[in-house]
Amino acid sequence: MKIVIIGNGIAGTNAARFIRKRTDHQIIMISEESWQPYSRTALMYVYMGHLKLKDTHLYEDWFWEKNCLERIQSRVNRVDIHKKQLQLQDGKTLEYDKLIIACGSRPNKFGWPGQSLKGVQGLYHLQDLESMEGSTLDILAAGKNARAVIVGGGLIGIEMAEMFHSRHIPVTFLVRENSFWNQVLPPEESDMINRHIREHGIDLRLNTELKEITGDAAGKVSEVYTNHGDRIACQFAGLTVGVSPNIEFLKESGIKLNRGVLVNEWLETSEKDIYAIGDCAELQQPDSGRRAIEAVWYTGRMMGQTVAQTICGVKTAYKPGIWFNSAKFFDIEYQVYGDVPAVLPAHLETLYWEHPEGRKSVRINFEKNGGAVTGFNLMGVRYRQEVCEKWIKERTPISQVLENLSLANFDPEFFRQYESEILDQYNRQNNTNIRLSSKRSRNQVSRFLSNLGQQSNA
Repeated sequence: MKIVIIGNGIAGTNAARFIRKRTDHQIIMISEESWQPYSRTALMYVYMGHLKLKDTHLYEDWFWEKNCLERIQSRVNRVDIHKKQLQLQDGKTLEYDKLIIACGSRPNKFGWPGQSLKGVQGLYHLQDLESMEGSTLDILAAGKNARAVIVGGGLIGIEMAEMFHSRHIPVTFLVRENSFWNQVLPPEESDMINRHIREHGIDLRLNTELKEITGDAAGKVSEVYTNHGDRIACQFAGLTVGVSPNIEFLKESGIKLNRGVLVNEWLETSEKDIYAIGDCAELQQPDSGRRAIEAVWYTGRMMGQTVAQTICGVKTAYKPGIWFNSAKFFDIEYQVYGDVPAVLPAHLETLYWEHPEGRKSVRINFEKNGGAVTGFNLMGVRYRQEVCEKWIKERTPISQVLENLSLANFDPEFFRQYESEILDQYNRQNNTNIRLSSKRSRNQVSRFLSNLGQQSNA
């Protein structure tokens, strides 16, 4: 059987890897972007000099030949579902028995005047990093007038701001909302990141939208205009207003599409023997608390492993479980487990503790009726994913969670821990007298997780 995978990101590569573990089928991976799959989330660290590009490769060079994984660097122009054939950009065709679409996303553009000028781009592909390096030379050549403007208040935007900041390039950051990433973060955490961005000298402008980009005689960006009438001279404009599934080449294929490639719980598309995974896949019936499209590294990895089992004869539904994600905002690490919406719904209560210095916080959401914990939001503090997920799955009451909060702490040894302060705040707010259990050893944590696992299987 010939299995063809369009895309070599984490979703496509994981699918290839787990299919190979189980079968000796022919596997061919196609990517226009790069010959060697790499960690997309590490691009910023290459620019900042923390890593070399080869350090971001998902596997060593020998991995592909050793595992008999064929690679083609080309673009797929069309999928012919009737002939089970792909048309490539060089005019060649490629047949398949089973097809996995893992073609990822593309940065959004909204028709702004000047959005096609040189020095105007997003940050998603390896080619974006390369062109960003070229634009950096133009910025630095501008001397005291050097400036980059970034449009869009999400994770890619703040990554790009940190990248330029690492090279001492002034940055103006335009965010349409009245607070950074406030469609995801609750108000207190969002405000913390606002402060943190400004502490790094970034010119953060909230409630500000891009209206137009203008260029010089050479076709390079020279100015940005906002909805407030401000004119900002710059040599780079980063468009980081989200991404969309990369499905343009599928529009005439007959495969059912919406925002992404529509798939069922087994990641099957509308057409037999064709699957979709990763950023481009749109679940028709996502699990409760999950979105139809989740452009997240972790979900792509899980989808790849899931679809591999189905293709190898063990039909397996995609069950991502409890939502989790992590990121970094300059110096503040962020983790979320479970349901922590930006706006607290009526059926939930929240415990929010923030360190006086304003760079660490812990939020625990729980149900008003019964107190079952539903989510954790962490800024600058690390909690164990396994512990938090078990508490959520077991619907553990907030009082029991707080008594055993030290089980979750995953900060490095000798870091100060804040469980006592968090518990004291809860007691003051609720007129209770819950006491913290003693700190636990690693063996005790392991036994705790094991016991919870046995309870959930009983």
